[in-house]
Amino acid sequence: MSAKVIETPAWPSTYGEDARPRVGFFTDTSLCIGCKACEVACKEWNEIPAGSGGFTGESYDNTSGLGADTWRHVAFIEQRLPLGVQSGIPTSLAQQAALQGVAESDALDGETDAEGLRWLMASDVCKHCTHAACLDVCPTGALFRTELGTVVVQEDVCNGCGYCVSACPFGVLDQRKEDGRVWKCTLCYDRTKDGLDPACAKACPTDSIQYGELGDLRARAEQRVEALTDAGVRGAQLYGEDGGDGVGGFGAFFLLLDDPEVYGLPPDAVVTTRHLGGMWAAAGVAAATLAAGLAGAFALARR
Repeated sequence: MSAKVIETPAWPSTYGEDARPRVGFFTDTSLCIGCKACEVACKEWNEIPAGSGGFTGESYDNTSGLGADTWRHVAFIEQRLPLGVQSGIPTSLAQQAALQGVAESDALDGETDAEGLRWLMASDVCKHCTHAACLDVCPTGALFRTELGTVVVQEDVCNGCGYCVSACPFGVLDQRKEDGRVWKCTLCYDRTKDGLDPACAKACPTDSIQYGELGDLRARAEQRVEALTDAGVRGAQLYGEDGGDGVGGFGAFFLLLDDPEVYGLPPDAVVTTRHLGGMWAAAGVAAATLAAGLAGAFALARR
């Protein structure tokens, strides 16, 4: 049974009969093995420059984060626990910090090979927000909402102003140094509009990246969280599926095994343009007040 699909300001209303079901990604990080097949497939299909490569010094991650030349990024997160914790992973960062403090105060070695270390791997991507600030600030229409409800950049229309870079609450959008234009995940619009799966989802060997109609993905994700919880996995939670969050829900949401901050994700992202209308209204009132004051002063000066 499909969950309710969240409408965006431009989809489906502006497309009329041409609107198609909203599609997106459900990334189940509990299934990610860190193979980076999604990164490679994304680069190959979209002809993205390979980048400098090499180790960054941040675990075994060689891409570090999303950028103009990295539209999919697999994060490698190492979690260490204090010695003697038998009940598994702490339920929060605060608990982990408290336990680590106890271990250090007692001069205990907090790491062992068999106990105290786990890998969290997650393939990050543009969130294709329901309320996308990048769309609000783009002055050229280079960013647009497709008939599938996804957010796409038209590189031949982008003028390189960079407004969308600072507007994105997730730091997804980035400019290429060569020409200043912005690039990001298009959810393989050239494939999905023809009924094909995105390259990353097609290449994922464990189905960690799942593509489909957003309502179906949300229902599937809720069932997956219940299954993990019943199996004793603590900390399993959905991130970005809530239409009541600060961006109206994601078009590409996640199942995480710990708090969003652990993965480098904001815990409560807010669309940066939500007060834009009020700001323009206030600016208009201020301008009108200033004009009236100047007119009054000029009138008095002429007497």
